[in-house]
Amino acid sequence: MQNNTAPLESNGFDALNLINPLCRAVNDEEYTSPTPIQMQAVPYLLEGRDLLGCAQTGTGKTAAFALPILQRLKENHQPAVKKRVRSLILTPTRELAVQISESFAIYGRYLNLKQTVIFGGVRPEKQIKALRHGVDILIATPGRLLDLYNQKCLKLDKVEVFVLDEADRMLDMGFLPDVKKIRSYITHHTQTMLFSATMPVEIRHLTKSFLKDPVKIEVSPPSSTVDKIDQRVLFVDRENKSALLLSMLEDSSIERVLVFARTKHGANRIVRNLNKSKIKADAIHGNKSQSARLDALNKFKTGKVRVLVATDIASRGIDVDDITHVINYELPNEPESYVHRIGRTARAGAAGIALSLCDLGELGYLRKIERVINKSVIMEEDHLYHSNSVASKRGRSMHSKTKSPQRKRFYGSRTSAGKNKRAVSKRKNASHGRPRRGSSRRSRI
Repeated sequence: MQNNTAPLESNGFDALNLINPLCRAVNDEEYTSPTPIQMQAVPYLLEGRDLLGCAQTGTGKTAAFALPILQRLKENHQPAVKKRVRSLILTPTRELAVQISESFAIYGRYLNLKQTVIFGGVRPEKQIKALRHGVDILIATPGRLLDLYNQKCLKLDKVEVFVLDEADRMLDMGFLPDVKKIRSYITHHTQTMLFSATMPVEIRHLTKSFLKDPVKIEVSPPSSTVDKIDQRVLFVDRENKSALLLSMLEDSSIERVLVFARTKHGANRIVRNLNKSKIKADAIHGNKSQSARLDALNKFKTGKVRVLVATDIASRGIDVDDITHVINYELPNEPESYVHRIGRTARAGAAGIALSLCDLGELGYLRKIERVINKSVIMEEDHLYHSNSVASKRGRSMHSKTKSPQRKRFYGSRTSAGKNKRAVSKRKNASHGRPRRGSSRRSRI
């Protein structure tokens, strides 16, 4: 039996008045101080207040709601009731549901509370069995939750705490009607929390119907980018994007890379070409089975693959702290998606680099992004495939960074002197982003 009264090392979480088992779990993870959203949200949530949290990914928001929920459930312990759910956390994707479930398991390891996670893409029998005798914590995606509810596999009339996570992504994926239907089934007086990285009109309307006198916490402006991310744009002709990406990945300092594509087929094409060039890569997108997506994510986490290629929707379940670079192979057509993408680096206080490959047809997307983030993205022209024609359309004078031979490049470095000589020769012969004559062009991604 674990001794829940063991003395604990003092850290910044002491100020949050968490019960001893939660403090032990936090200490086990070697967390020394709460993030801003945890410091602001936890005291109010322990009081039972509703909460509207505007927070980017990587801010620690999962712990901000998980710790108070676990404490409430433990302090108000009730025997399990058949098919009943005490707390419900609704997420837009399967991957995110799994990540949140893992977090609850970590923080609640000393509490002896029952939890389960349900999502589509797998057979429901095990999920139905897990719900049969009731659970304290249920993490779910909307579609599978409604399926099992309609089959009378669970009841929502005794839910004490309801969390809607990544509400803006629910909107993007068309889940709001399902979310509203699920909320209508929760008839018990419920503490409600809603988290969203952005606040479009539909989400603001949702907060008015879901939340009662909520505490509003905004860790950073809804569409601002993380300060520690060094953002660069590389102008390139579309037919040279594949070769540019490969040259960037020759830099060994780019250790763990998340590459974004606009479509599922585009993501698969990128992976095929990277693998042909002996770069270990895998893809995660909606056309892949649940097991294949989790397998790809696990390989990325454990370092078995260096590059993970993702689409916007599938990326919402990616929670990896040490991503060194995010590369936008294609710019998103929604500026808010750019914010979500680059937020995958610079996690847990670390610095990060976001590089965007922009061709002529994407300049409009770049302008929208710069308006939303309220800054100009620095142009990086020190690469083999720089396109003067694209750069001139954008206007380069105020965005270009001065070249310096001492400045460390973010990509494309060579490990041998011979390769460096070839790189210099190739750069001298490059014109308007095209490789020199006679050079072989890599296959298009």
